[in-house]
Order: sequence, then structure tokens, then C-alpha cells
Amino acid sequence: MGYIELVSIIMGISLVLYALLGGADFGAGIIEIFIGDKANETISKAMAPVWEANHIWLIIALVILFNGFPEAYAIFSTALHIPILIILTGIIFRGAAFTFRHYDAFKDRSQKWYSRIFRYSSILAVLFLGITIAAFFGGTIPNSLEGLSFYEYYIAPWANLFCLSVGIFTAILSAYIAAIFLLGEVKTEAGYDLIHRFSKRLFIASVISGCLIFMSSYWQGLTFHQAFQAQPLSITCGLIATVLVPFIFKMILKKRIWALRILVGAQILFIFSGWFIIQWPDLIVFSDTSTLTIYEAAAPPATMKILFGALAFGVMTIFPSLYYLFRVFKK
Repeated sequence: MGYIELVSIIMGISLVLYALLGGADFGAGIIEIFIGDKANETISKAMAPVWEANHIWLIIALVILFNGFPEAYAIFSTALHIPILIILTGIIFRGAAFTFRHYDAFKDRSQKWYSRIFRYSSILAVLFLGITIAAFFGGTIPNSLEGLSFYEYYIAPWANLFCLSVGIFTAILSAYIAAIFLLGEVKTEAGYDLIHRFSKRLFIASVISGCLIFMSSYWQGLTFHQAFQAQPLSITCGLIATVLVPFIFKMILKKRIWALRILVGAQILFIFSGWFIIQWPDLIVFSDTSTLTIYEAAAPPATMKILFGALAFGVMTIFPSLYYLFRVFKK
């Protein structure tokens, strides 16, 4: 296995960790929309020590894409610059609103505005994160800008039913992860039961939105549903993620919090593994079914070697630091 494959695997791991930890942060804001102020204090105390650290994984993935696969990054940041701008705007607004809400010395009417901005920026950011990812791998980006209008190259690749369905699935999945994680943070029996019931509804919603992804792929004439059906390993990953559900809800009833979190982490890993198997070794699938692979988009070997060395050193630094952070605040 060469440096290209190793760097690609690290980028995939970063995406999984961001879906799990960053997704829980986004999902907390979505939960507040439906549960309301009853969840404010619990969510604020749960997120305050770790929310900034959770987003490091997105930065790592983007740095890898920029340095290791510059051609793919150029297409990604050009064709999808509008949804990317919306994501960044949402992340900035939700972060600022959460900080002001949690650390403000004076509790007044401004707290309500901070909460609203935090909630709706969270759902906006994660919705467009899913939309952007769907456009990146779903086969909607044209292979060339030549002869195309602004709408055809910069709007149509992400403003469609398939990308929207992936965005909705991502938002619901993030809320589901957040609900599971929050079960270990609530201090009352009533709060635990409330989050428990909400997590069941979110799981049902995620199944429905997941079906919509395959249906929209078929309706739009895309290849995603065909690629999934052609990969037995992807189907197996999807089945395993589904089979874990009764064990997850059994752990909820037994209040086995860490076992529950590990099972949900495994569930997210299998969901993303199914996607990676479909995608490999393609970084981008274009609308004419041509692809840009990791080998075609990779930087020169010397760059990949240095990048892998930097990532290896970073792993030795980041993981112990994050372990210590979570150990202190989430023991």
C-alpha cells in the first residue's frame, strides 16, 4: 500500500470522525428546534468543553484534499463554492451564537436570539454539508465548464432532489447521533425518556430519508443506486448498520451509556464504509459518468510522502490530546 492509499484512508477516517463528533454538535442544534428550551442547559453543558475540538476533523479532511489531491480540490471549491459558502456561514454563525449564549455574563432577551441563530444555523450548515457531499460523489457535476451557463455549472449540480435527499438524511443522522450522545448527559428520568422517544423517531426518519436517496437517484437517472447494488460489501455494511439498531435500543433501556455510544459509532462507521466502498478509488463522479480517481488527482510522490509524514506525526499528537480532553470533561 502506497502513500496515496494511506493518505486517502486517513481522509476517510477524518470524515467518519467528523460525521460522528461534528455531526453530534450540529444535531444538538437540530434537537433544540424540536424540543425547545428544555434542552438548552443540557446541550450547552455537554458541548461547551469539546465543540471546537470536534470540528478539527473537517479541517484535516480539507487540508488533505487541498495538499494531496489539488485537482479534486479545485473542482470541489469551484463548482460547489455556493453551498460551501453557506456551510461556512452556518458554522460561523452557530459557533458565535453558542459562545455568546453559553458564556454571556448577563441573561436577557438576547439569549433567545442566540438560541435561534444557533439552532437554525446548525440545521442550515449540516443540510448543505450533506448536499455538497452528494454533489461531490453523486454524478451531478459536469466534467467541463465549456459551453455551460452559470446555472448549469454552479447551481444545478447541487440544487436537485438527490442532493437534497442526502442533505436531509445527513441532518436527521446528525440529530440521531446527538440524541444518543445526550442520553449520557441528562440528569433526570423525564429528560432521559424524552430523548429516548425522540431518538426512535429520528431513526425512523433516517430510514425514510435513506430510501429517498435511492429513489431520487433512480428518478434522476444517476448511478448511485446501481453502484450500491453492484457492491455486495456495501450492502453488507448497510445490513450490519441496520442490525445494530435493536442492540442500540436495548442499551438505551439498560442505560449502558458507553456501550451505546460505541454501538452508534460502529453504526456510523458501517454507513460510511458502505459509501467508501462504492466510491473507491474515485474522488469525483461526473455527470457524464466519467470519474477522477485518487491516482489521477494525487499530488507528486514527494508531496504525498511529506503529507503522510505530517499526518502520522499529527496523529501521535492529536489523539492523546483529545483523549485527555474527553477524559477530563466527559469521564
